[in-house]
Amino acid sequence: MVSTENPMPTSTDVPFLNVIDPEFDFGSPEAMNAQARSWYADSPLGLLVLRYAEAQELLRDRRLDHNGRGYMEQSGVVQGPIFDWFVPMINNRDGDDHRRLRALVTKAFTPRMINEIRPFVRAQADRMAEEIASADVSEFVESFADPLPLAVMSKLLGVPNEDYDTFRTWTNDIGLVFSMVHGGDIVARVEKAVVGLNGYVASLMEEKANNPGDDLISTLVTAQRAEGQVTEDELRNLLVTLVFAAHDTTCHQLSSAMVVFSRHPEQWNLLAERPELAPKAVEELIRWVPSTPIIYRCATEDFEYGGLQVAKGTFLTMCVQTAQRDPRVFEHGDTFDITRTSPAAPLLFGAGPHYCLGAALARVELAEALSSLAERLDPPAVAGPVSWRPPTGIHGPNELPLRFGARAR
Repeated sequence: MVSTENPMPTSTDVPFLNVIDPEFDFGSPEAMNAQARSWYADSPLGLLVLRYAEAQELLRDRRLDHNGRGYMEQSGVVQGPIFDWFVPMINNRDGDDHRRLRALVTKAFTPRMINEIRPFVRAQADRMAEEIASADVSEFVESFADPLPLAVMSKLLGVPNEDYDTFRTWTNDIGLVFSMVHGGDIVARVEKAVVGLNGYVASLMEEKANNPGDDLISTLVTAQRAEGQVTEDELRNLLVTLVFAAHDTTCHQLSSAMVVFSRHPEQWNLLAERPELAPKAVEELIRWVPSTPIIYRCATEDFEYGGLQVAKGTFLTMCVQTAQRDPRVFEHGDTFDITRTSPAAPLLFGAGPHYCLGAALARVELAEALSSLAERLDPPAVAGPVSWRPPTGIHGPNELPLRFGARAR
């Protein structure tokens, strides 16, 4: 059990963070000051876990689960397509049920697959970077951050090129499932995406069953039908979940990275001079600006933790971005440094049995993208207004106008 180095705050001293404010920043001085005062804070979403050691430990705590049903109800969704997709998804299953589904997907996410896809990733990144080099101002989300992971995901799944435009709208909008508390048209957009992707994936599954190829869907459909450990409905749900996890998170990680480098041009130039730093740059970016700044868990029983009584049904939100700057773990954690050798694993990909299956693929995409861009382009400069997704879901710019300039060779 983690022991806190500071006395437990009294109820009146517990920090409060309004994380549903669209302008809230989990890396802000406000958040870091709260972390200095206490390992946890209160919020409109319930308890926030602010420090790294506590967040890492709680992510592995068997007294917590994902409670997808509870999360849906908290977001005001109690039935319908979103509920039917989200509640039984692999992320929200635990124990034997989770292991059964994960065993199927593990057949596809192999080191060999990652190595084989790397040349494709680099070729796509090089092509897009060359197009950006010839432009004065580029809309980076539209010209690079969105199409690169979409192309990789589509290559893996076997999605035909002609379906990209339809597919990309759904895969962008479905990631808003973690931002539904913000209201507006978000629920309607997520529902439309879930319905569209469910139908599309079902048709692809049928096509691959009749005409299998060397893509991921063909592999999983063949395995599912041969082994019978997973139903077709479960496989469809699994594939829809993989689609948004593979596209949306990487897209926003890439675009957030450019905002960071626009503020730290010396780090961009260092990467250009020393391309071997790309893997470290990726680790530093997912520490500094993780595209998933929070992770939810729910108490399955009453228990005491760190001097706090946690009641059954309580949601705890691990503040990934805040925790990954915790000075108790990361020396000079309040600075961005691509030469850093991190002393601790990123929380972005989760922990324990739920560690992200696509982590290795995401790292490859980010490293190849950064290397390609830094090789060809001067540091990015923001060239217009930037709007952001809400801070409590998959986070990053909606649009990002950038001016680079071609690097002299």
